[in-house]
Amino acid sequence: MTTTFTTTAPSPVGPLLLTSDGTALTRLLFATEPDPSWSTETCPVLERAMTQLAEYFRGERTDFDLPLDPAGTAFQLTVWLALRDIPYAQTVNYGQLATRVGNPRASRAVGLANGRNPISIMVPCHRVIGADGSLTGYGGGLDRKRTLLDLERRTSGVDDQQLSML
Repeated sequence: MTTTFTTTAPSPVGPLLLTSDGTALTRLLFATEPDPSWSTETCPVLERAMTQLAEYFRGERTDFDLPLDPAGTAFQLTVWLALRDIPYAQTVNYGQLATRVGNPRASRAVGLANGRNPISIMVPCHRVIGADGSLTGYGGGLDRKRTLLDLERRTSGVDDQQLSML
């Protein structure tokens, strides 16, 4: 049986729960309780993840350099990989993301996969918005989504009007 290492990290969007199998980050969730069977020992992957998250929240990091291993279906993995291609401080809508994964009519399925993303922030599901440019559907809540997008906007120098046009 594989050991699941876990830690929590403070952040401007509330406590984050991180898990790793020792070789890759497997989850980055908003304030949930760890499974009692998970080890509370840290591991190098979690230490790197916490360092990179701190740098991201200070505006010093625009991408993450960690091995990631989210568990999901083949379609979900395809969507989550496409999320990682959305540039920092930019947004796409669900229809655009569906087109990027090769199925332009699958915007609802893309939305469901986006909502099941187990590695938030590092797999930037917060960069997906509604077709009309509105902030929609974020598992962490719209306030967190807005905070993350505002952080990226400030760090990159993109103003509110440019952000709404992306």
